[in-house]
Amino acid sequence: MRVRLLVATVAAVLLPAGAVAPAAAAAPTATTPPAATTPSTTTTPPAAPATVAGAPAQPCPRAPAPKVSRPPRPTPPPAVTEDRMVGGPALATAGLVVPSGVAAPPAVTATSWLVADLDSGQVLGGCGPHEYGTPASVQKLLLAATMLPRLDPKQVVTVVDEDLDIEPGSSAVGLVPGGRYPIETVWLGLLLQSGNEAANLLARLGGGAEGRAGGVRAMNEHARRLGARQTHAVTPSGLDGAGQFTSAYDLALIARVCFADATFRRYALTERTRIPAQPGRKAKGFEIQNENQLIYRYPGALGGKTGFTDLARHTYVGAAERNGRRLVVTLLGAEPRPARGWEQGAALLDWGFSLPRDAAVGRLVEPGELDEPASPAPAGTGDPRPAAVSGPVDDGSVGRWWGVALGGAGVLLLGGLLWQRAARRRAR
Repeated sequence: MRVRLLVATVAAVLLPAGAVAPAAAAAPTATTPPAATTPSTTTTPPAAPATVAGAPAQPCPRAPAPKVSRPPRPTPPPAVTEDRMVGGPALATAGLVVPSGVAAPPAVTATSWLVADLDSGQVLGGCGPHEYGTPASVQKLLLAATMLPRLDPKQVVTVVDEDLDIEPGSSAVGLVPGGRYPIETVWLGLLLQSGNEAANLLARLGGGAEGRAGGVRAMNEHARRLGARQTHAVTPSGLDGAGQFTSAYDLALIARVCFADATFRRYALTERTRIPAQPGRKAKGFEIQNENQLIYRYPGALGGKTGFTDLARHTYVGAAERNGRRLVVTLLGAEPRPARGWEQGAALLDWGFSLPRDAAVGRLVEPGELDEPASPAPAGTGDPRPAAVSGPVDDGSVGRWWGVALGGAGVLLLGGLLWQRAARRRAR
């Protein structure tokens, strides 16, 4: 891990002192993200002129949002420089990071977001990608990534009272105590209707002897393996819990694993299904529909997940395919006006699809990669486009590493070799 940190920090200082760090222009704050359903034919103004490193930060493009009352935001864990640099040093910013010279991203109300390529793992851009946020129901994707391989979809399971222990008035699919349902039906209730009792049931089943608590523990262990170092689950459903956090970057790691699963993709694109009657419990059957409007209104949509709590506000994960390219968007802390979460996601997907295929500011790490011992490798070829970073970079550690890196030519040489290795892995 120390070598990985060296790679990231040395890469940030390979430019000579006084070098220019290009920055994209912020879209006008009055711009409303389109509810885009087709590729845009209009041209966004080019990126703003480059700004000298250390100049005042350019904020992320933000759409005006109505003021709302919300519970006090919880205090996030202390920032860990190494965790904020997962995926590349350019991602360690609270501001905007986009490839140099590209069109500005649309203005959205989300406090943080990220767009990435599901197949190559390239991160196309983001706003505060490693900033802590609360997940709401997009946390159900971590539950799916953890439990889908563990549970037989054909197995019939019985709902117990513990499964129905959810916040009154929160999202539920309508499972009844004592009811018997195929696990596939429970998954559809989770992903289409965001059923919190379905999340409790699946976590309990996947948690083994420890029940739901064991399921949540497995979720956290899986997040760690995926490289989602800023994610900590307290509830399996995403209902708010003390100490529960995630980030836009982590959500992209989790979503990438979900969309690699054919069963998940089928569930995510299911428009409607029927919850079977439970004659023994005097409960009639009924139909549920997918709440994710992206699948109905965005050509090439692959699915995703919506989320909302008073604390988290609106959260969203969505994915789509266009011209053989599959992108995912994640966003946290959004307001539904002037555009709903899925519409903001659609606008960012449109922006992502407009970028050249080699445009990148970082990458999604592979499962288990951060736990592997680092080893030297031959230098590769090909560097990604430089990132345009706006916003403060954590706690100044990069500045201290600048001095260390410039202090020895040997360190710079090693950093260059290893950074080329990382560039080669990004191109896979």
